[in-house]
Amino acid sequence: MSLLVMGISHHSAPIEVLEQVAAIDAEETLPVLGAGDAVGEVLLLSTCNRIEVYTEVSRFHAAVESLTAVLAKHAGLAADQLSKHLYVHYEDAAVRHAFRVASGLDSMVVGDEQILGQFREAFKVAVDQGQAGRSLHELAQNALRVGKRVHSDTGIGRHGASVVEVALSEAGRHHGTLAGRRVVIIGSGAMSSLAASVASAAGAGVTIVGRTAASVHRLAQAVNGHGVQLVDLDAHLRHADVVVSATGATGLLITKEHLQRVLGDDRPDVYVCDLALPHDTDPRIAEIPGVQRLDLSGIAALPQAQIAGESVTTAESIVLEATAEFLQRQMGAKVEPVVVALRSRAEAVVEEELQRLRLRNPDLSEEQFAEIARGMRRVVATLLHTPTVRMKELAGDPGGDRYAAALHALFDLDPAAVTALTENPGGSPRA
Repeated sequence: MSLLVMGISHHSAPIEVLEQVAAIDAEETLPVLGAGDAVGEVLLLSTCNRIEVYTEVSRFHAAVESLTAVLAKHAGLAADQLSKHLYVHYEDAAVRHAFRVASGLDSMVVGDEQILGQFREAFKVAVDQGQAGRSLHELAQNALRVGKRVHSDTGIGRHGASVVEVALSEAGRHHGTLAGRRVVIIGSGAMSSLAASVASAAGAGVTIVGRTAASVHRLAQAVNGHGVQLVDLDAHLRHADVVVSATGATGLLITKEHLQRVLGDDRPDVYVCDLALPHDTDPRIAEIPGVQRLDLSGIAALPQAQIAGESVTTAESIVLEATAEFLQRQMGAKVEPVVVALRSRAEAVVEEELQRLRLRNPDLSEEQFAEIARGMRRVVATLLHTPTVRMKELAGDPGGDRYAAALHALFDLDPAAVTALTENPGGSPRA
């Protein structure tokens, strides 16, 4: 089984394709992705600008076809429409990609720390659904550790901003400041919560609008704002200076005609930040005089979405180092069953010879027999020590698995025993 990552993001697809894929229900799709014959463990990461499947596969091409078909079906696209926008990373490249994603190096806003929480939540869902086992547990936990290290040890952690922070910074620049401005936030999820905190900290008056009264009022209370129901949206849009929309709705919440009707004949000055995928607002609202609109594709093009090159270089070095260490450990773990089988084989040979020795030399005392047994075991342990240690050391090198294969063949090890140890070392169950 090998690690594979398949995904679509702002790097590989236009926003309109991303919008369709973003409509995928992650919890509903996850078990279907894991049902493919060539697919083992599976984790589905869904953010505002990417959908990625992290999985362990037995056959590369069969897995790619299976995953593509599931994603396309749940996104309402033909497989060939989706496949041209997909990217695939395999084995070593899959590990490096996972570490870069968790570090914010592959984000729309480089250094975005939100991805750590999103990665952690995706792993939790996979575990809860019984789709993540030993391999993805190790990958996810290491990715989260690498992400934390990158943010704490480099300039990314100090200067990296989130999509929300960049959007509100632009809104503040448009109005001169957010202090004293009326900010209407549609939605009460993670991005809306961050938007509310950032706007409130900047001195804006915050109104949270949403469908669920309890979560709306809870968020409003946390930022000393107001919470209202979605049916009251129009009344608050009419007086808003900034509108931030980040819901999970599949249709438009605000159309051009709708907003024109709400604003009436007034000459507005409204800055709309649409952070949802799919869009919450009609792109045509930017045609209304006095209305500015910024969405995810616009944010990606902003200079402040990037950070200092030196910080990125340092972060990339950390990722490369962590990737090499992870792969070294993985290869060591893969050859360990061969080492165990080899030692078991040697012990069995020693025991057979000791039994023959006892039968042929019945006059040996227990003390004499024990001393001979200790000597034989010392000789075997000494002979096996160097090749087994070297095999583990060389396992991470290109073609390192050949050393394990050579020992397997030279010492006629039991294939069934080695396979059992490889698939289930320690007897730990999946998930």
